[in-house]
Amino acid sequence: MVSDYAVKLCQAGPTVSSELGKVPTQTPTEIAQRLYGHHKHSTNQQASGPNRPSASEHDLQRARQCGNWGPGEPSELFLRIFHDALCTLDADPLGGMCSPPLLGSYGTVPLTVIAPLEDIFRHMSNLIVRAEKEVVMVTCSWAPSAASRFISDALKELSMRAGKKSERAVVKIMFDKAGAANFLDPRQMVKPETYSGKAIQLPKPEEIPNLDLQVMNIHKPLLGTLHAKFMIVDRKIGVIESNNTEDNDNLEMMTHLEGPIVDSLYDTALLTWGNAFTPSIPSSASHPNDGDSTTKNPTDAGEPIFMDRPAAREQQQVVSDGTSAQLPPHMPGSPHYDATLASEITRMQSAYSPHPDESRLQATTRQLNQGCPKPIPATSPPIPQNSEFTPYIPTSLSTPAPMALVSRPPFGPPTNTNVYTPQNEAWLSALRHARHTVFIQTPDLNAPPLHAAIAAALARGVEITYYVCLGYNDAGELMPGQGGTNEMFAKTLVASLPAESRKRLHIGYYVGKDQIRPIHQSFHARSCHVKLLIADGHVAIQGSGNMDTQSWFHSQEINVLVDSEEVVRKWREGIERNQATGEYGMVKDGEGVWRGEGGREVDGSSGAPGRVEGYFKGAWGMMGKLRSKGGFA
Repeated sequence: MVSDYAVKLCQAGPTVSSELGKVPTQTPTEIAQRLYGHHKHSTNQQASGPNRPSASEHDLQRARQCGNWGPGEPSELFLRIFHDALCTLDADPLGGMCSPPLLGSYGTVPLTVIAPLEDIFRHMSNLIVRAEKEVVMVTCSWAPSAASRFISDALKELSMRAGKKSERAVVKIMFDKAGAANFLDPRQMVKPETYSGKAIQLPKPEEIPNLDLQVMNIHKPLLGTLHAKFMIVDRKIGVIESNNTEDNDNLEMMTHLEGPIVDSLYDTALLTWGNAFTPSIPSSASHPNDGDSTTKNPTDAGEPIFMDRPAAREQQQVVSDGTSAQLPPHMPGSPHYDATLASEITRMQSAYSPHPDESRLQATTRQLNQGCPKPIPATSPPIPQNSEFTPYIPTSLSTPAPMALVSRPPFGPPTNTNVYTPQNEAWLSALRHARHTVFIQTPDLNAPPLHAAIAAALARGVEITYYVCLGYNDAGELMPGQGGTNEMFAKTLVASLPAESRKRLHIGYYVGKDQIRPIHQSFHARSCHVKLLIADGHVAIQGSGNMDTQSWFHSQEINVLVDSEEVVRKWREGIERNQATGEYGMVKDGEGVWRGEGGREVDGSSGAPGRVEGYFKGAWGMMGKLRSKGGFA
C-alpha cells in the first residue's frame, strides 16, 4: 500500500521547480537535498513477485489523492498502476526523477509521431523556432547527423527571430558522451569550442548571437547512462521520444504533450541538469500551466494550445490534405518551417504522398530509406487506399487525460539490484492488473522480471502481443549480466508455458511497412526503436525505456502513463498502420523464433545460442562494432 510517508511527499507544497522559482541562483541538486535528502535511499528494496496482493479500494483512494488530475477522473487500472509506482517512493523519494507532488497530473496529446527518426526532428525543429524564450533538450547519444543538423539549423533560426524582436532566448542541451571526466563528476559542462567542433557540430556562439546556449555531458559511471529523451519549450510544450540524436534506420515514437504535465517534465529537466543555471532559465519564475483546463495559453505566434486547439483531423483527411498540398519537404540545410501544428502535419504527410511517377508503396519506401546507409527496395504488395503511412497523428480530447510520470534514475554500479523504481513497477503493474489485453513494442524484451510477469498474466487469461526488433543490439545483449537476445528470451518464455498460455501469447518481429519479412538489425535497413505498452486498450506507457536489463536496472529513463481511450486507440492504430509486423512478422513455429519458407531464419540471425556460445558471439560482435567505429587500430 502507499505509505503515509509517500502520501505526505505527494501532498507537500514545495517542489524543486517552485523553490528554484523563488531563488533562481540555487541549484536543483541543493533544493532536492533540502526537500528530500533527509530520507535514506535504498537501491535494493524489492516488492514481492507477480502474485503480490492488489491494492484495496482504500489504497486506490489514497493514490488518487496523490495526483492533480484536473477535470478528469482516473480509471481503476490507471490508479492501480500509479499506486504501485508510488510505493517505490519509500525507497527513494526522487526515484521517479520528479518532485513527488508533480508525478500525477493531466494534459493532452495533440500530436503523436510514429515514423523514421528524421520526422521526429522535423517536429522538434519546428517547436524550437517557435519558442519564445526557452528550450531545454535532453537526449542520450549525440552524433553529427541529419538529426543534429535539424537542431543546429533551428537554433540559428531561433537566434535570428529573437534578434528581430531585440530579445534573447536560453537553450540548455544535455546528452551522454561517457568519458574519464565523468568519474570525477557525472555532470560535465561542454565548452563552446568542443560543442561546435567536429564531434558534436552545434552552432558556434557567433552563429547564434541572440541565444544563451549551455551544453552538458551527463553519465554516471559505470552503467548509469542518460537514456531519457525529451524536450520542453517555454514550459508550455513537452515532447517525450524514443530516439537518439543520430542517423539510423529506426522507426521511432514521440508524444507531444501540453497542459500541467509539462510542469512535471520541466521538474525532471531541472533534476537532470542539477547544477546552477547560468543564465537562469526564464520560465523558472513563471507558471504557464496554472489554472483550470480552459485557461487560454497561446504561443507568441498566436497558435492556441492545450484545450484551445482546434479539433484534430482524422487520418484520412490528413492523407487527403497532404496529397493535394504537394509542399516542399522540410530538410536540414533547406528548412521549411511552419507556423502551426496543423500546417506541419500537412507538410509531413505531403512528403509521404506519391510523386506523379510513384505508387503509394514507392513513396513509402522513398521515405523509409532516408535513414538507411544502403537503401533497399520494397518487397510488399501495393499499399491500398486508406492504409497509407501516416507519420503525424493528431488527437483531440474533450477533457484532459490523467497522466503520470513513471521514470527511473541512473544507477552506475555493475549490479542488477536497482530494480524497485516507478518505471519498473508501472510496467509490472500493467501486466499484473490488465484484464483483457496487453500490447508491447520495444527494441529488446529480455529483462528477467518480465518472464514471470508475462507468464502470470497469460495464466489469468490475458492476451499478450509483443513486437520486438530482430537482432537489436544482439552483441551487447549476449554479454554476461545482460538478458540475451530477443530470440533467446522468447524461446525460453514459450518453452516454460503450458499449452493454454501459449495460445494467448503472440510474438512479432518488426517488419517495415514496405517489407514482407523481418530484416536483422545488423543490416541497418528496417529497424524499430518504439517503446510502448498498452493495457486493456485505454491505459498506456510511452517513453524512452526499453524492456531490457540496461533500461530496467541502470539507465535514467522517462516515461509517461496516459489514461485515455481516444489517445491509446490512435496509438494502437498508428502502430499497426505504419508497419507490417502484424501481417508478416508474427511467430508461427511455437518456439518464439521467426522463420520463413522452409523453416529458414532470416539472414544474420544468431538464433538462440546457449549461454557459453552466446558469450563468445557477444564478445566477437562487440569487437566488430568497435572496429567499425574506429575503436581498434
